[in-house]
Amino acid sequence: MSQKSLRLIIFALVSVGTMGSPNFVLSATDQELIEEITVSATRAEKSIHEIPMAVTVIESKNIHKGRQKIGLDESLNRSPGIFSQNRYNFAQDLRIAIRGFGARANFGIRGIKIFSDGIPATLADGQSGVDDIDLNILERIEVLRGPSSSLYGSSSGGVINLITQDGPSTPFAETGFTLGAYDQERYFFKAGGQTNQINYYASASKLKYGGYRENSETESTQLNSKIRYNFDSDSHLSLILNLVDSPLANDAGGITLNDVAQDRRQAQVRNVSSNAGEKIDQQRIGLVYQRTLNDESEITVRNYYLWRDFSAFLPIGTHIPFVSDDGVVEFNRFFWGGGIQWNKNSYLFELPYRLVTGIDIDIQKDDRRRYLNEAGQKGALSFDQLEQAESYGVFFQNELDLTDSITVAAGLRYDHVKLAVDDKYLDNANQSAELQFNKFSPSVSLIWVVQPKHSLYLNFATSFETPTFTELANPARNMTTSLGGFNNVAAQQARSIEVGLKSNFFDNKLYLDIAAFSMKVDDEITSVSNIGNRSFFENADTKRQGIEIYSQLSINENITGTLAYTYSNFKFDYFGETTAYVGNQLPGIPNNYFFAELELSTESGLYFAADIVYSGKLQANNANSISSSASTIVNLRTSYNYSIGSWQIEPTFGINNIFNKDYFSNVRLNGFGGRLFEPGPRRNIYGGLTLHLNF
Repeated sequence: MSQKSLRLIIFALVSVGTMGSPNFVLSATDQELIEEITVSATRAEKSIHEIPMAVTVIESKNIHKGRQKIGLDESLNRSPGIFSQNRYNFAQDLRIAIRGFGARANFGIRGIKIFSDGIPATLADGQSGVDDIDLNILERIEVLRGPSSSLYGSSSGGVINLITQDGPSTPFAETGFTLGAYDQERYFFKAGGQTNQINYYASASKLKYGGYRENSETESTQLNSKIRYNFDSDSHLSLILNLVDSPLANDAGGITLNDVAQDRRQAQVRNVSSNAGEKIDQQRIGLVYQRTLNDESEITVRNYYLWRDFSAFLPIGTHIPFVSDDGVVEFNRFFWGGGIQWNKNSYLFELPYRLVTGIDIDIQKDDRRRYLNEAGQKGALSFDQLEQAESYGVFFQNELDLTDSITVAAGLRYDHVKLAVDDKYLDNANQSAELQFNKFSPSVSLIWVVQPKHSLYLNFATSFETPTFTELANPARNMTTSLGGFNNVAAQQARSIEVGLKSNFFDNKLYLDIAAFSMKVDDEITSVSNIGNRSFFENADTKRQGIEIYSQLSINENITGTLAYTYSNFKFDYFGETTAYVGNQLPGIPNNYFFAELELSTESGLYFAADIVYSGKLQANNANSISSSASTIVNLRTSYNYSIGSWQIEPTFGINNIFNKDYFSNVRLNGFGGRLFEPGPRRNIYGGLTLHLNF
């Protein structure tokens, strides 16, 4: 672990240690679901029935109860409109798509904005990651499904807002472990509370996982801390700290269908010989200040800094003609920024309105180098450039209540994004370059709250997305080393029309959310080829139509059923000179995706849940010439919370893929040589124990 990490760890421990002796209290995972769901991801907290767009809120119980907590998608599966892959390949990170935004990426996350406690997990160039998210500390997840650039700027095809736990009024501590198949070990400790004007929370966790496939081991340690100082009843300042040390995350790679038939647990041969995998050392610190100015307005100011040291060995084969084997990637990243937001509630011509306006600034600097991968050893330098992304945004949104039940909302945002590279490797000439993007993103919507628990809405929204530095990389065609500079990829733009219904029935026992949308995406950033196992991109146009249904039924106080269904009809509308692809399905997204869950809880503390996840046929390339078949996976989990004196003890047990089905946890798009498929684990079990102590 780096000296920066050690200094921040000491700072966090000292901060928490000075807050007073921690008492213990039952975790927030046992709180009841609230009847009135509120959402803050729209930059202004409001009831879910008052939001004129598709929103899913995932509460604490559905994040924690009996979960294995290997991937964020364990919870995200219950939201329609989201499709996730790659839970078991930690070297590639979780792949998340919302309405197709993000589907193109073979690693990491594109096209959607992710925030954690108001601090962005999305870089200035648009790439996101969740390898620094500790699932054990999440309190709730809010998902905005669909274009949101009028609120959040570039790469806002959807928004995931992660909110971590606060310290309760009575201090607490909690510790536990989970052991599972394929040498899984997960240990954690967390504590928090309230002392006078200070609310504090700290968590430490460690994950070790041998992996289902060869060469898929991972190891990661995280430390998180959140401290809030309440100056008075109207203002407070939060300090947020996150440290990640992941010295091991191997990549088993994609294999062909023939390889799968022979041995689904094998790794790609080149991945083993190239020592494919990555390691990360990251520190992030954020400050969020909130103040109520008067009865009508409040202000929020945020500031953050992130340092990330990254190195990876990629499976680049020297036997590929005209392609450099520069398969060792290293970069040192500094990402910082901030923003200010002003919320005001007042009247215009005696009509109530709610105004949100502000400024966002995000700046990213990557010192990136590549070296030859010589049979898994780092060789000579072959690429060296300094990459800088700057994003500046000004946004404005206003909601006006025309009547007691009808509200019209309009938003507009202007973004300036600059991407620049300073080429330091001059053996193949100076490839330094700069690109600038300037974009206005409007939105307008109408919502009719028929009754307090029934609402209809109509929404027109836009988004735009700049290519990331990775997607702007020059193909290494006919070169002995990779080019620096930029490939010719334009920013993509989307226009969406959406209608939706949100209703509660039968005394709030049934909640129903239905959304239908039609979207046109121009210059969609599309993966078109893989050279030496590195993806390269061009632009295409797509049309998207979809239907999303979410329903939750409380049969009684102890039994709850949840259903989420997504229909996606996403097709290429234009593909340059490759006219044969026009009309083909967008790869990486199934036409049909279905999640259903039945939960049972008793007053004695027993909890049981069974869920089923169905994923339809998925196209693996732009030509639609190869695909993965549909899959249906059933999972079970249970826990039992009981008391012994002052202790709360909760054992957990789960079975994944109970019917032992074959399926793919990830499909790599447009992969070279048909090496597209990453098989998922067959039936496997896990179990754990959590301890709470109350004083």
